[in-house]
Amino acid sequence: MRLLFVHQNFGAFGGAETNIQITADELVLRGHTVAIVYDQDSGRSTESWEGTFSTRFELPALRRANAVAFALDAFKPDIVYLHSLPDIEVIEALLASPVPVIRMVHDHSLYCLRGYKYNPLTRAICHRPASLYCAFPCMAPVARNKNGGFPLKWANLSRHRRELELSKQCDRLIVYSEYSKAELVNNGYAPEKIHIHVPMRCWTDEPISSFSNRNLILFAGQIIRGKGVDLLLKALTKLSVPFECLILGDGNHRSHCQRLCTRLNLTERVQFRGFIPSEELQKFYLDASVFVVPSVWPEPFGMVGPEAMRYGLPVVAFDSGGIKEWLIHGENGFLVPWMDTHSFASRIEELLRNKNLAHQMGQNGRERVNRVYSASRQVDALEQLFTTVARNPVKQHVNLTSDSDEVSLCTAPSDFPAFPASSCVEALAHSTTANV
Repeated sequence: MRLLFVHQNFGAFGGAETNIQITADELVLRGHTVAIVYDQDSGRSTESWEGTFSTRFELPALRRANAVAFALDAFKPDIVYLHSLPDIEVIEALLASPVPVIRMVHDHSLYCLRGYKYNPLTRAICHRPASLYCAFPCMAPVARNKNGGFPLKWANLSRHRRELELSKQCDRLIVYSEYSKAELVNNGYAPEKIHIHVPMRCWTDEPISSFSNRNLILFAGQIIRGKGVDLLLKALTKLSVPFECLILGDGNHRSHCQRLCTRLNLTERVQFRGFIPSEELQKFYLDASVFVVPSVWPEPFGMVGPEAMRYGLPVVAFDSGGIKEWLIHGENGFLVPWMDTHSFASRIEELLRNKNLAHQMGQNGRERVNRVYSASRQVDALEQLFTTVARNPVKQHVNLTSDSDEVSLCTAPSDFPAFPASSCVEALAHSTTANV
């Protein structure tokens, strides 16, 4: 089967990119042919992506629908596997083709303009579907401008709602959790079209944590407000047992959390290490005694928890979003009431004081991850879904917006060299700068 991935990034960046590479690698091992259409190079671990995607198409700044049409005609996929690329022109071009489109929804951005489904001031979780309420009183279209200049920017609500409606026309949708599935259903998606796919690289012969007397508490992830590092720090002040805490990652909330760490007199026991490449994380997992997920935004899944469980670590997390689907309270860690820092601290202390309990919970977590989330098991189901959809596509008519060009599925963009399609693909396969 020929499978065309479509995503905004080429290379490592976050959880979506990890999902793409694990899935694509497993599909290639099974004899499938993969290619990718992408918007930009992430600049991270691109060598491994080049090994997986020998055929790749970089989108140009203009006339992107024609570029998509050319990629479809050149590669001739059986399935388009659309990931995160919030571009109406590209999505319309994909849906206008006769090729079935399956979309992976990685986060909340499809149905939430803020992208994190909670109030940035009160931290209250939003349970509403996308609606005019997003504009007022939520004021979600007004966002912080991180690109310099004026501090605020305006998000286009109508284009966002257009993407939401277009995505309903995909043949199938894939999410990480029942929680995310429920969010899509709440926004008018047909539940029978939504499937769950959570591939992970798992193993049974790798070492597990030593649970040393160091009493190391480990956090790994983005340091943004929704990840709750500030609440973790407040919880740590309530511990009576000796401990160390390493916070791995970076983000726009890091400086605030470092100042808070100083005010709370935790600087001798808490270290901020910044971004750590994934291949260097193992040594931290193996020296830790407990892994923490203090997220207060509704995590679509919370992949960092199961990733830590592969090393036999128990997890303490707030009950938020899809976390309860992999964290079974009392079995592989503790699920704490949302934002309850007293309970969060109590559960960490219980695990640090009782290493036998921590070890047993960690072992339970490792066994569950290997049983449920291994890439081979997860891709079995995905491969079956691809086969079913390729044989029985459910295509609907797509109404192009008035500002979109007509899409020709058999014509390359006029500014692209007039090679035979196979030659164009070969040229692109060896260039990360060519525009299609």
